Amino acid sequence: MDGPIASPALPAWVPRCAIDVEAYHGMAAAGILRPDDRVELIEGELVGMASVGGPHIGCVMALSDLLSPLRPGGIRISIQSPVRLSRYSEPEPDIALLRPRADHYRGGLPPLAEDALLLIEVADTTLRMDREVKAPLYARHGIPELWIVDLAGSVVLVHREPSPEGYRSVTEARRGDTLAPALLPEAALAVAEILG
Repeated sequence: MDGPIASPALPAWVPRCAIDVEAYHGMAAAGILRPDDRVELIEGELVGMASVGGPHIGCVMALSDLLSPLRPGGIRISIQSPVRLSRYSEPEPDIALLRPRADHYRGGLPPLAEDALLLIEVADTTLRMDREVKAPLYARHGIPELWIVDLAGSVVLVHREPSPEGYRSVTEARRGDTLAPALLPEAALAVAEILG
């Protein structure tokens, strides 16, 4: 997609038409959204995704490599793929650790909120979006745990105890610390290895 449609932004009181996941995927199938359009569906709106640079790519690859041997049987790792939270939200976290599912995620339905054990967002240039938009969204939909890897701040922000108002627990893990998902304590990682 091209840049912003309107400038200045429309006032909050202007009615909007929410896009649901069916329309979103229909737009892609019809070619309205091209494969190289970097957008995700958040609360019924198409939201642009930042382009990813070397540090971001390297961190996502490292996390995949670190988590793969530590996961118990059946747990799936999804890389930069959609997780359907609702009819109006299908964000694409950088990493998702998913529960085993009978269809092995091949049945046509993407991972759902209830499938997620842990979502990880890597923030190189997206820290504000991840903290102020995605973290509350994930909490409202009951994602049990979110890690935001803040590359610039050299810290992993660990969000637990989701509620409709947001995560009740947010802690920081730094170099020298070891971090494990609450639902997969055997998958302990050195924060220094995550940050690189």
